[in-house]
Amino acid sequence: MSNLDLNSIDFSKLPSCGDFDFRIARDGTWFYRGSPIGRKPLVRLFSTVLRRENDGSYWLVTPVERGRIVVDDAPFVAVEMTVTGAGEEQCLAFRTNVEDWVTADAGHPIRVAYGAGGEPSPYIRVRGALDALISRAVFYQLVDLAETREQDGSTEMGVWSGGAYFPLGLMEAA
Repeated sequence: MSNLDLNSIDFSKLPSCGDFDFRIARDGTWFYRGSPIGRKPLVRLFSTVLRRENDGSYWLVTPVERGRIVVDDAPFVAVEMTVTGAGEEQCLAFRTNVEDWVTADAGHPIRVAYGAGGEPSPYIRVRGALDALISRAVFYQLVDLAETREQDGSTEMGVWSGGAYFPLGLMEAA
């Protein structure tokens, strides 16, 4: 029996089971019918069949069916970071709350979004269209590694990883 290639399946054509009563909170906690799922191996399994459509909706997808779920912010949280190398040769690897490891590079960019109050929300692309919110502690580590450079008359902070530069934000004038 040959292995099923999930990348060859057009998930949007699978029968929809409607909305599954799953929710992923901003802190990465998975809920089913309002109760947190406490078994990490089960959460890990569900995370491997999670997909995001072009319209921004999230789905749990098997080879035979799919169901929509609610994600409060990003489906994963980057909870640990390791650093190898320095400068433009630096590589930053992130571990998510579901034990995925991803190295920031052109295919897995770091981005920072700012809310209405100016609070930064940093993310890294994990796989497909799925991001991990970078935890506050890990973001502080990123800021400690940041270098500054002039960009359009402002001073920008950013980090290198995997041969790519990722801006983290502008520094405020003193």
